[in-house]
Amino acid sequence: MGLKLYNTLTRKKEILRPRKKGKINIFVCGPTVYDFAHLGHARTYVVFDMIVKYLKEKGFDVSYLQNITDIDDKIIKRAREKKTPPKSLAHYFEKECLKDMKSLKIDSPTKYARATDHIQEIISQVKRLLKKDFAYKISGGIYYDISKFKDYGKLSGRTILQAEDAVSRIDEAREKRNKGDFCLWKTSRPGEPRWLSPFNWGRPGWHIEDTAITEKYFGPQYDIHGGARDLIFPHHEAEIAQMEAISGKKPLVKYWLHTGFLTVKGEKMAKSLGNFITIRDFLKENPAYILRLLLLRTHYRSPIDFNETLVSQTKKDSERIAEFVAKLRDIRSKSKKKQNTKIVRELISKTKRSFNEVMNDDFNTPEAVASIFNLVKRGNFLIDRNEISAMGANEILKLLKSFDRILEIGLTRSHFVITYPARIIRSHIYRSATAGRFIATTDRTEFKKVLKLKEEREKARKRKDWQKADEIRKKIKDLGYWLDDTKEGTKIKKL
Repeated sequence: MGLKLYNTLTRKKEILRPRKKGKINIFVCGPTVYDFAHLGHARTYVVFDMIVKYLKEKGFDVSYLQNITDIDDKIIKRAREKKTPPKSLAHYFEKECLKDMKSLKIDSPTKYARATDHIQEIISQVKRLLKKDFAYKISGGIYYDISKFKDYGKLSGRTILQAEDAVSRIDEAREKRNKGDFCLWKTSRPGEPRWLSPFNWGRPGWHIEDTAITEKYFGPQYDIHGGARDLIFPHHEAEIAQMEAISGKKPLVKYWLHTGFLTVKGEKMAKSLGNFITIRDFLKENPAYILRLLLLRTHYRSPIDFNETLVSQTKKDSERIAEFVAKLRDIRSKSKKKQNTKIVRELISKTKRSFNEVMNDDFNTPEAVASIFNLVKRGNFLIDRNEISAMGANEILKLLKSFDRILEIGLTRSHFVITYPARIIRSHIYRSATAGRFIATTDRTEFKKVLKLKEEREKARKRKDWQKADEIRKKIKDLGYWLDDTKEGTKIKKL
């Protein structure tokens, strides 16, 4: 079965057939850098990181381009509030945004392209639109005349009148020919960033930077354009109107992919509502793989309502996987079985087939994750029956590692490895046969106390003093640790 993806333009799933066999050019709208990146940004960029990694895993040569809007009304306004130059503000938040992307293991983009590094390409596109009579000049700048582009509205499904009503709330320039006309090049006001052009001293409009950038690196047509759902109109609609008018070629993009909305407790994220959650704030309290798992357990086109219950459940589910991985590693290091069993090979084959089938169906990550949990459930059953050899355990770990190259949800992390800041010195990391893995702790005395309590509990269990054993378990839990009684002995976990 070929890889199918839902195309917003045609409103149906289509088999992926790149313009050039084996080669895919993909562009995703990047951030406007005037503030820290939030969970809505994380949703879109994690999704397209996953998509690009899956395409590469399938053997495609992928060029992934993303723009960075570093000149914009919002940037100018925020810079004025902060009493700092717009360029300095934009570069600061760009740097912080890229740090967040790195923290989330988003490393698939081939290139990030700043708007201000492509001013000449932007001016070139505006000149050609003027020459072809798709644009006109007024005192406020150069505007696109949507009445000249007959296909305007084809991506969003809006009529020209619907488009005009929507855009009029964004740009109220009085000299415009039509309410829905949008700005290509803005006349700069005193104190604003500006560049010299054949039209005036000005700066780019929002929509024109994307087509100028993609034309430079991909040409007038390419394979996939992605972004958040709220960009369909007017932003992506404007991109189509600009580039197809310039080139005379259709379509600008073969496949349009859009991520669903992310809300917080049913409401749109906004600072005024006090529910604005930045990526950095989330990662102060949680590992990156928790956020990626939380986001990828919902299909990329469906909405997500973010809440603490969802985070808590995601953590529990992640622990289930981690415990399974820890068991596999124990088997790999201790089992004397030399042959892999037929039942394990069948489990691996079935999981791999299921994973690929659902990922080929419009990147259905919820079902892909479900196939991984089915593997965990079945694998735990086989472990309890002592039916997984060292070789089998190793093959399952290799399979999980291959899935994690795409999803990056911490599938092969060890449950017993606790990561602390770099200030934790080497002498505070202990290896204990009773722990089963390395345990890092900031308090040497605390850990020794846990080991002593564990020994007391084992003595109580031998005496069959279950009440005493339970009391000791509670004391250990209060210290921030948990005891897991397994066939190989009792193991210590850091809560």
